[in-house]
Amino acid sequence: MKYLKFLLVGMFFGIVLVKSEAVSWYRIYEMFRFQSFHMYGIISTAILSGLLFLKISKKRNLKSLIGIEIYVPKKENGFVRYIIGGIIFGLGWALIGACPGPMYILVGTGIYSMIIVILAALIGTLIYGALKEKLPH
Repeated sequence: MKYLKFLLVGMFFGIVLVKSEAVSWYRIYEMFRFQSFHMYGIISTAILSGLLFLKISKKRNLKSLIGIEIYVPKKENGFVRYIIGGIIFGLGWALIGACPGPMYILVGTGIYSMIIVILAALIGTLIYGALKEKLPH
């Protein structure tokens, strides 16, 4: 019962992504071929909403639902690693047609081949976890 609110928010988020066609392989294909603004509009709206929320939360000292101040820690400079990571993420997104969140949504919509993609992503995460100490950060 404790996690029911997370399940409900996740279901709502999944419905919004399906209805906005953000999980559509064709929309993602159009985005990577620069044929449509649809996905760029969704991504831009998410970025601008996040920036606006962070600005408002800093200005008004908003707190989370459990009363903790909202704080975003500073990140280390690492331009090269973010570029390399972004390229790898983008290649995976372009090859599969979905980023991590929508993979689960697509399984929920009946595209069961995404289970293979989810398993591959989990294996990749385990491999990264095992090699993390040996990789340059």
